[in-house]
Amino acid sequence: MNASSWPVVLVDGDIVLRPIRLRDQRAWREVNRRNREWLRPWEATIPPPTPSGPITHRPTYRQMVRHLRTEANAGRMLPFVIEYQGRLVGQLTVAGITWGSMCSGHVGYWVDEAVAGRGVIPTAVALAVDHCFHGVGLHRMEVCIRPENGPSRRVVEKLGFREEGLRPRYLHIDGAWRDHLVFALTAEEVPEGLLRRWHRDRRPRNTA
Repeated sequence: MNASSWPVVLVDGDIVLRPIRLRDQRAWREVNRRNREWLRPWEATIPPPTPSGPITHRPTYRQMVRHLRTEANAGRMLPFVIEYQGRLVGQLTVAGITWGSMCSGHVGYWVDEAVAGRGVIPTAVALAVDHCFHGVGLHRMEVCIRPENGPSRRVVEKLGFREEGLRPRYLHIDGAWRDHLVFALTAEEVPEGLLRRWHRDRRPRNTA
């Protein structure tokens, strides 16, 4: 990544993406606590250890943030929190950044149920994708979603991501290996920018 691509703050109206910080711990934990049942079916979990594999544990908040910072400094990740009207309401991470002949990354996110349906996540994803295409220099972005996750599927459908197929038992989610659908977008598909297209498409049309 070039020097101007991270750290970065991305803004569109009431919605802000900014780097996650250690001092976000209280607000981050409060949002997670209130949304425990809302997030549980879609949240990554750690598989049971195998006889020959390492024993792993869920990291603490501080361990998570330090890991995300290390990955960001190495150019492999963009770890954001999402703010809406000045309040932390979720998290968006661009991970798996790969260069060479691929130049791609994938987006994962979660949001407070209290603000779901207000366009927060589609706008946040559009902000992040535009930054990845035009600020970072990536060519392809993916979002992988459990088939059962209707709200998340509606996000990528609203933004015009292409559905490319099913990855069986792709990620360990909610205690088991779960299938995921793959949605993708390349820079050539949104020459005007994804955020601009999202705002254009959601604008009420005059049908008179």
